[in-house]
Amino acid sequence: MAPYLRDEAFLCGHGTPLAVVRAHTTREVAAAVRVAAAHGLPVVPQGARSGLTGAANAVDGAIVISLTAMDRIIAVDAAERTAVVQPGVITATLRETAAQHGLVYPPDPGSWQISTIGGNVATNAGGMCCVKYGVTGEYVLGLEVVLADGEILRCGRRTAKGVAGYDLTSLFTGSEGTLGIITEITVRLRPPPGESRTVVASFASIAGAGNAVAAIIAAGMTPSLLELLDRNVLRAVENYRPMGLDTTAEALLLAAVDTGPDGRAAAAAIARLCRAAGAGEVHTATDAAEAEMLFGARRMAHQAMQQWAISMFPGGDGGVIVDDVAVPRGRLVELMTGIAAIATAQGVLVSQVGHAGDGNLHPNIVINRADPASVDAGRVAFDEIVRLSLALGGTCTGEHGIGMLKTGWLAHELGPVGVRLQWAVKHALDPAGILNPGKALAPPPGENGMTPRQRRAGP
Repeated sequence: MAPYLRDEAFLCGHGTPLAVVRAHTTREVAAAVRVAAAHGLPVVPQGARSGLTGAANAVDGAIVISLTAMDRIIAVDAAERTAVVQPGVITATLRETAAQHGLVYPPDPGSWQISTIGGNVATNAGGMCCVKYGVTGEYVLGLEVVLADGEILRCGRRTAKGVAGYDLTSLFTGSEGTLGIITEITVRLRPPPGESRTVVASFASIAGAGNAVAAIIAAGMTPSLLELLDRNVLRAVENYRPMGLDTTAEALLLAAVDTGPDGRAAAAAIARLCRAAGAGEVHTATDAAEAEMLFGARRMAHQAMQQWAISMFPGGDGGVIVDDVAVPRGRLVELMTGIAAIATAQGVLVSQVGHAGDGNLHPNIVINRADPASVDAGRVAFDEIVRLSLALGGTCTGEHGIGMLKTGWLAHELGPVGVRLQWAVKHALDPAGILNPGKALAPPPGENGMTPRQRRAGP
């Protein structure tokens, strides 16, 4: 059971499960949930365990239900532009299959080559192209869900339009396995946008890059991608896989626009706005291969930072705490300069990378895992970054979700009325509290997020 204990979150603990069920069908998932419900056992659903918040971490005495073996693409309807898939389908596999039918599945989380569609839906995952094409939830039309008592629910639709009843599909999307276990997904596909034109601009200050982002958005432009990488990320990527990136720049802005009648003009306009914001060098990719190389640099940022952190400390004890915050795009510069100040105050290295076009950053906090003082400084920096984001009118998570990592911050963001309503929904669908306990929701006063059986047993 060791591989099923946790996801990729560093600061989150895990328990020891009672058993792991590798389900192949919805009926098997329902059978396992009925057993758990009969004995008051917690149930933890898992996909690829590539998440960064502890949402898939096992808890003591749980039945872990792994959905990776439910990996069939059941149907693709090119005429209706839909696909029906099981939750264990890898995101990249769905995108490849859609392409074979002349269509695209736009959501592209950074872990798209290993993450599963079920996990993407459970966390409402984002990605690099969200600035134009939106997050996972915008492509989910219908779901099959196993409820807390083992019953099987079908919600949503396969039609282009439909407003019958409450929107239960959206309710389960992003619920992190706390309301039900998703066993089938109907997704929307769309025609391919064609090739894109890519612009890369280097800046002598991170604020300059932020000002360029604000200018691009204020100009009414909708790039298909608008990403930011600071100097620490550039150095990490270049160390990990040399590709000639400008590691002297304080920040690099990567933008793409879909080609078409206005594609060339839009790329030229972005280049002008970057120069006006102080870019030292602006370059437009000459072909698709060069553009893909630049996209690849952005996609490998997390892995490159992890490897760089390991190399920074003796014994390879370096690690990265990945934060995930979002603010109104007009306050992005304040967020970025504030993060830099927090890093200085706490004496930790914090790299900044993220979806600048959405105001969504992923600060990477580098720590020495063998040094408690370093870990504590990283925790403080993590919390200060979240606090800053909320103070700027933002959110504690743009796309990674809450998991175990940010339950307290969710309560702070929602307020007492919001927390009460969220728990009312949870209790209505999972009255015994067996589904993924301790995840996503801040425990209400007097409780600790455990199941009734766990609370009776004591610590």
